Amino acid sequence: MRVDAHGQRIPLFDRGVYRRRRERAAAALQEAGLDVLVVTAPENIYYLTGLDHFGYFAFHMLVMAADADPVLVARRMEQLTISRDVGDIEFRGYGDDEDLARLCSEVVGSVTPRPQRIGMELANLYLIPAVARAIQERFDGAEVVDATELITGLRLVQSPEELEVTRRAAAVTDAMMQAAVATAAAGVTEREVAAAALEAMMEAGGEPPGFWPFVRSTSRLNEDHTTWTDYALKEGDALFLEMSGSVGRYHAPMGRVVFIGDVPNGSEYVAGVCLEAFEAAREAVRPGVEAGRVYAAWQDVLDRNGLAHYRRHHCGYLTGIGFPPSWTGNGIPRALRDGSRMRLAAGMVFHLMSWTMGTGQGDYFVSDPVVVTPNGGERLSRTPQDLVVK
Repeated sequence: MRVDAHGQRIPLFDRGVYRRRRERAAAALQEAGLDVLVVTAPENIYYLTGLDHFGYFAFHMLVMAADADPVLVARRMEQLTISRDVGDIEFRGYGDDEDLARLCSEVVGSVTPRPQRIGMELANLYLIPAVARAIQERFDGAEVVDATELITGLRLVQSPEELEVTRRAAAVTDAMMQAAVATAAAGVTEREVAAAALEAMMEAGGEPPGFWPFVRSTSRLNEDHTTWTDYALKEGDALFLEMSGSVGRYHAPMGRVVFIGDVPNGSEYVAGVCLEAFEAAREAVRPGVEAGRVYAAWQDVLDRNGLAHYRRHHCGYLTGIGFPPSWTGNGIPRALRDGSRMRLAAGMVFHLMSWTMGTGQGDYFVSDPVVVTPNGGERLSRTPQDLVVK
């Protein structure tokens, strides 16, 4: 993160960017017929205010209305950070021994005294049930509306300034992945591979990502969300690598498989199918296309190449702002799923994945950050996708 001559953080974007985002949000909540909106997802609070810290492990709430200034609720001990980073937002701090639910209901009332329709992000991981209940009880008779998608929907398409940050994150990912691949070899532990990736991340200007690198080998290839151990790689192992650089909380994930010593029977053929399927999906990633059509383009390649029995729950998902424990934003990712009617738009960034692990005929995996353009998906990474044997 950039700092000035005095060591103070320099915001990712000019404060006017966040003000304009809040204006868009206010217009959206008014269009949705909401009197007040309660935002609790860290990614959405960050998008609207620029508050970038690790304090989101404790409850945060941003209360907005179309005709009132927003109010941010967080622990009182965060006052210095908030005053420096988001000094244009009214702040209400709470102590650890205070009645948080009551305070939150009071703040909602201070922004909109008699709301009839209250929007809450009911499907996000960070809305405390006691807070939601207190707000409902205070405004008994008001309709509570699920507004989980309202702010999230505003940030699905990245602006040119956001895409520039994502490109910087992709360059960090390239450095991480290339260091991990260079380190992998027989006798090297998964931990040493991860350490090389993290060292490269720091040297390339990366910041803490939502997920740490996923580094796992043969016996754990299909454990989707586990990472390194002290296992030392052996001849005949496959090493799964998936990681993302992060700049300003924007992510650009990438994945590869490295074979140690030799390529198992069938995996070279499956690798070819995997790469062909990736290209088919990348070509299909265009504005106006339904997500299900992208998945169909990917699956069609497998079907034509003797892997019709193999299916995945998706071939990629939207990425961007992410706070731990995710680089996609909290909750289930918005994915390129079979039958999905989600329409793509220019400026969306996907972690595009061609995952052919556990096919029964061989294993391979490749993924890259891809931005939607009128000419198909633009791959933001520069790391080769070729099969690698170490």
